[in-house]
Amino acid sequence: MVLLLVNVASALAVVYSTHWNRQLFGELQVVQREAVAIEAEWGRLLLENSSLGAYARIESIARKQLSMKQPSIEETVLVKQ
Repeated sequence: MVLLLVNVASALAVVYSTHWNRQLFGELQVVQREAVAIEAEWGRLLLENSSLGAYARIESIARKQLSMKQPSIEETVLVKQ
C-alpha cells in the first residue's frame, strides 16, 4: 500500500514538473521574442540617431531654419590666450 502511494505521488510529481517546465518554456519564448523586438528597435534608434546627428544635416538646418552662414575671413576674429 505504501509503495502504491509513493508511486502515485511520484507520478503526480512528474506530471506537475512537466507542466511547470512547459509553462516556464512558454514564458521563456515570450521573453526571447520581446528581446529580439527590443534589439531591433535599438538598432533602428541607433540608425536614426546617427542620421539626425550627421554634420551635413545639422549644417543644412542651420542654414535654412536659422539663416546661419559660415563667417567670411573678414568676419573671423583670432583670440589668443
